[in-house]
Amino acid sequence: RFEMSLPVVIINPQSAGGATRDAWPKIASVLNQHFGSFKPEFTRSPGEGLQVAADAARKGARLIIACGGDGTISEVANGILLSGSPAELGILPSGTGGDFRRTLKIPSRTADAAKILSDGRTRQIDVGSVTFTNRNGEVETRFFLGVASFGMSADVIARVKEGNGTMSGSRLPKWLSGRLSFGVAMTETAVKNRPSRIVVQLDDDAERHMTVANLCIANARYFGGGMKIAPNAKLDDGAFDVVSIGDIGAARILANAPRLYLGAHLSIPEVGHALAAKISARPVKTADRIEIEVDGELPGYLPATFQILPKALRVRCP
Repeated sequence: RFEMSLPVVIINPQSAGGATRDAWPKIASVLNQHFGSFKPEFTRSPGEGLQVAADAARKGARLIIACGGDGTISEVANGILLSGSPAELGILPSGTGGDFRRTLKIPSRTADAAKILSDGRTRQIDVGSVTFTNRNGEVETRFFLGVASFGMSADVIARVKEGNGTMSGSRLPKWLSGRLSFGVAMTETAVKNRPSRIVVQLDDDAERHMTVANLCIANARYFGGGMKIAPNAKLDDGAFDVVSIGDIGAARILANAPRLYLGAHLSIPEVGHALAAKISARPVKTADRIEIEVDGELPGYLPATFQILPKALRVRCP
């Protein structure tokens, strides 16, 4: 299936609300011009990027490029990591959020990203591993590159996914529709959201009971369509930045939204920040179903354990 002398590009045609499908001929032309020859592989359903990437990595592909948004990049990274191969991840942005590429400072313009794929350096970055209860009630483990979270953020992602059809079908430009859909969803969620009562353990510390509007376990700096949730996060420090937002109410959440996007929120008294390599979280009441968000996807529920895997993935960077 793969010519292993060529880099493999895994394209999610549904990313950016389906705009990637329409834009692909132009993207391919620009990539060929600034990067060179490659082997394209299109995904047909959610989750297929993982299988295609794992297959390519096991067959010896040395560079596997994800063309899509954060979900596509996460799938391809999961495939590479599951294969156990030293294949390198490349990123060709074409999605709504673009949060992971922001931390790596990979530009959204195809020509600029293609030049980085051609001339960039290889960097070894940390990866998160999360073990949780999936929607079938089974224990599952997956990897993540950016941020895992629960509370308001999971509700925001659910609203964005529900509204993506109408939002992306509107006359708004793509770059604005992504940001606007997150903004609208955040406003709706802040008004309706109830805080989560949880028990959290960081590394070997004692368990703590907490009431939070949101809790983020961040490997990278951004989530939620450009929100700089973990402004100090480093991709190679062997630790997560754990950012908790207490039960501060809708009005204060919305009033402080600009500070969240700018990364100036850590000084708010109800916002906590810590570094940890392992985090366990569960609901105070076992009957509570608290949904988790992982790299912009909603795979399941607490209880969950998050663990850092130092320098586990090679990535092509500027």
